[in-house]
Amino acid sequence: MIEEPQLVESKKLLDRWGGHRFLMMIGISIAIALFLVSVALALYASSGTAQLDLTRPGYQSVRDQAPRSDTFSGFPATGTLDKAALEQYEKLYDERAKQAVGVESFGGNGMSDESLSVDAP
Repeated sequence: MIEEPQLVESKKLLDRWGGHRFLMMIGISIAIALFLVSVALALYASSGTAQLDLTRPGYQSVRDQAPRSDTFSGFPATGTLDKAALEQYEKLYDERAKQAVGVESFGGNGMSDESLSVDAP
């Protein structure tokens, strides 16, 4: 049995790495997550989106000067759930649905400032 020492040696090697398999999986998962986050941050910075983001701490002083064109009040999270509340929700939903359906999806207007509701008043 010439292969027996090699088999014993390979089992020892497998057992040594097998005990650390879970830690290796966590380490590799963290490394992949860090890589993907760094790619996302690089795209965020290189695409110019970072200059438009008013939530950054450096833009706190000019945040109040930004025009707010959205007048959507939303639906209250608390209160009674009765027929009047459901009718109010349907009304708010229908208004937003009409705005979403009213935009021509494959036309040139789909990405205009007006259809995206980012135009200044």
